[in-house]
Amino acid sequence: MTVNEVPALAAAIRREVGKAVVGQDATVELLLVALLAGGHILLEGPPGTAKTLIAHSFARATGLGFGRIQFTPDLLPGDIIGANLFNFQTSTFTLTRGPIFCDLLLADEINRTPPKTQAALLEAMQERTVTIDGDTLSLGARFTVVATQNPIEQQGVYPLPEAQLDRFLFKHLVDYPSAEEERRIIAAHGSRQSVMTPDDWGIEPALDADTIAAAVDAVAGVRLADEVIDYIASLIRGTREVADLDSGASPRAGAMLAGAARARAAIEERDFVIPDDVKALAPALLRHRLILSPAAEIDGRAIEDVVAGIIDTIEVPR
Repeated sequence: MTVNEVPALAAAIRREVGKAVVGQDATVELLLVALLAGGHILLEGPPGTAKTLIAHSFARATGLGFGRIQFTPDLLPGDIIGANLFNFQTSTFTLTRGPIFCDLLLADEINRTPPKTQAALLEAMQERTVTIDGDTLSLGARFTVVATQNPIEQQGVYPLPEAQLDRFLFKHLVDYPSAEEERRIIAAHGSRQSVMTPDDWGIEPALDADTIAAAVDAVAGVRLADEVIDYIASLIRGTREVADLDSGASPRAGAMLAGAARARAAIEERDFVIPDDVKALAPALLRHRLILSPAAEIDGRAIEDVVAGIIDTIEVPR
């Protein structure tokens, strides 16, 4: 597969997801970039903004095996990865795999479970493996986590540990639809008497695992000029030199930003990365990796404003 074929695949996925989801174009775009860059994505927004429907529809459109975990305060790590259970009939232990064994995992309301349970995803998200009683099991090269969470200001939520947040390629803020989009949602979904699945909406797989693998290989060949590499490095290092931030982005964030920029360039039918690719993706890639200083929090600064200020101060290569 060549880079020129990637935009057609992206358009096919958008078309299939659009059969069920009204609007949310920015969310679908970041999901496409995450898929091609091999990253995970965290969706934050109020209940009822189609976060779960988007993830389920996206999995169906990409042909990925779908799994879902509803995170609750009493969920245990073994409920996610599975365990070796003793069979009294055979007097042997049998591996019972948890719902994490899938291609695309929807971690629904991930911040409603304590950090101890959230930590069950750390190895899976970083290495795409899980370890059960000393045995390491592969989750597959396409394993992707699409997590949803409610805003931290809501009741009954736990903050995600920094180590887990850093494993997400993007954190995207899902907002309410526009007035016209909301009208279309009511018209399309208001007559439904029960929850509709992607199959009910007529969503068909637009590609398969082999096609995704070929597209990922094509994205890896997108050129990244030295000037753009320097721009990414300056942007990441700039987050560590701002008084409003107590903690800046890690070197891993820079490597992730480069891979995501390659994916965006391929979707835009280019075989080279331009600074606009980096600028467009930087807010979603950085917002969950940066920690405001106490003074900035007291002043009511928003992390998005700080990121925008950093982007504005870094000289863009020509």
